[in-house]
Amino acid sequence: MHRTKKGMAAAPSETSVFDSLAPCLEWMESRLVEAYAGHIDAHHPADMPWWPAGYAQDRPGRVFEIAIGAVLTQNTNWRNVEKALANLARGQALDVEVIDALTDETLAEMIRPSGFYRIKTRRLKSLTAAWIEAGGYGVLAEMETRALRAWLLAIHGVGRETADDILLYGFERPVWVIDAYTRRLMERLGFARIAAMSYDVLAATLLAHTPVPTASSLARWHGLVVEHAKAYCRVRPMCEGCPLRERCEYGQRQVLG
Repeated sequence: MHRTKKGMAAAPSETSVFDSLAPCLEWMESRLVEAYAGHIDAHHPADMPWWPAGYAQDRPGRVFEIAIGAVLTQNTNWRNVEKALANLARGQALDVEVIDALTDETLAEMIRPSGFYRIKTRRLKSLTAAWIEAGGYGVLAEMETRALRAWLLAIHGVGRETADDILLYGFERPVWVIDAYTRRLMERLGFARIAAMSYDVLAATLLAHTPVPTASSLARWHGLVVEHAKAYCRVRPMCEGCPLRERCEYGQRQVLG
């Protein structure tokens, strides 16, 4: 049985295209980097691809801005988040203490472009209150990853995907961010059982089989998957020209017709 370098047994084969998940990920990465590297590297920090660098210049401010963005991007697209972040920046409100002091009405108006702005106002207020109570970035940055994730998940409105966005892009912890794009791609490649796993089990499975699971490489992975899902692996897939089609179970079924 194939084993990963961490000693975990490889995920069982579900497809005739790949024997197991590890070689699939290795092959996918090279193809996706070739196709989308320019998309995920442009205008972003050199050490953390894809997620926008934004407005903050100092490390604590940057991490908090990423946390704000992770909440605002729930149920919307990034273009709308950018508008909300720009409003906060113009109002000099991309700051923990400032957001905490704003009235709900003022904050809601600033983040209105992100949609569901009243719900997100409550979530941002919960996040900032918890951030301040914990002691701020310095204290949080010293927390072990498991404890930091548990702390994030205890905040109102912060689910697993949002927490892992913050962990990965903000605190640079090596975690897989799981979203609908990830599950869709895994299923179409021939790993339907893996795609149907619970969030935490799927994240652990992908992490165990990723060739170089550093925070930077996992950030790139997340960006690559999202870019590919937007370009080809849509709800209604655009298989023609897809860089993964030759070894994609779904794509090969379309060829065979």
